[in-house]
Amino acid sequence: MIIHLNFLPKPGDTGAGEVVAALFALLDQGRIDRIVARVTGGAPNIQDIYPLLPLQEGMLVHHRSSERDVYILRALLAFDEEQRMEQFAAALQFAVDRHDALRTAVQWEGLPEPVQVVWRSAQLPVARVTSPTSVEEFWSRGLSPIDVTQAPMMRVHVTPDPTRSRWLLLLQCHHLVLDHTSLELLIAELGAHVSGRADSLPSTVPFRNFVAEARTAVQPEEYYVFFRAMLQNVDEPTAPFGILDVRGDGSAVEESRLELPPELSRRVREQARRFGVAASSLFHLAWAMVVARTSSREDVVFGTVLSGRMHRGLDAHRAFGLYINTLPLRLSLAGRSAAVALRETHASLSELIRHEHASLTRAQNLSGVPAGVPLFSTLTLWRTPTL
Repeated sequence: MIIHLNFLPKPGDTGAGEVVAALFALLDQGRIDRIVARVTGGAPNIQDIYPLLPLQEGMLVHHRSSERDVYILRALLAFDEEQRMEQFAAALQFAVDRHDALRTAVQWEGLPEPVQVVWRSAQLPVARVTSPTSVEEFWSRGLSPIDVTQAPMMRVHVTPDPTRSRWLLLLQCHHLVLDHTSLELLIAELGAHVSGRADSLPSTVPFRNFVAEARTAVQPEEYYVFFRAMLQNVDEPTAPFGILDVRGDGSAVEESRLELPPELSRRVREQARRFGVAASSLFHLAWAMVVARTSSREDVVFGTVLSGRMHRGLDAHRAFGLYINTLPLRLSLAGRSAAVALRETHASLSELIRHEHASLTRAQNLSGVPAGVPLFSTLTLWRTPTL
């Protein structure tokens, strides 16, 4: 259910600053008062309240249960002048002022379910580190926790770097309110602001519209039927090399990159067109084959990250917020030719996209894998640039 606060009285009106329980079906007055008490500026600074999306719920669980928050995103930037750095920080505040997703906090204490609270105004914290420090030490500050109950879920640290006559800016963002596409959009907006083109930016897209649609687009019964049919006879996890505990605290993550040669990229797309499927289907099938070989099975389950924007209308490409979701994909390779397997992969992905905002936890619970044991330990992400 969507809890709408856009009808709050304005300061100076009769009853200003009071949020009455009659506006809501989910929260009683006592719970509303708890939310208001945790917002800087109280009720007049509350723009909206609505529930979390399934992926946000999962991230919040990990945020609350882990000593180190693996969902904090970091970026380190260098500026040749302090003034340029300050202009960039001002551009960040401009973005926070424009987008409700960037003025969002999450609350859960004493509530029947977590909610996200959009503040009307949120000041971006900028911490100055006055004593010189090494770049490595400064970078490690980005691992410090972010209080997700306060908006914005972003932090800025700045420091001079006397060894190279420059200034460093460290930006922290929490994944609860941003996905990769949102980060690309943020970078584009920052560039427009710094270069004096802020007036040319399009109007913003409220994240609440997406939350409302995602929560009501498909009924839970449809999720149940679909994932039950997919997973009910899966009674053990798909774990390449037998490794199940792959999450940890994120501190041991290693990254490798391999860029496909242009000729191979062209051939991949040609083959996809030849069979009437998307190139993403070919890569999902390729990953299924890797997982099958490394787990010694021909019927495999792995996660796939869905963009959440494909069927959200013309404005989805410029909307800020966490739109992505991770869901299981099951593929069987036994006795299938490459052509048949590719078409089945494409069909399975097309059907999965219809349920792209289902809860991963609920989907896993419909399998035969014992509770507490992960359904899969690998995932794949197919993404094309939005800018």
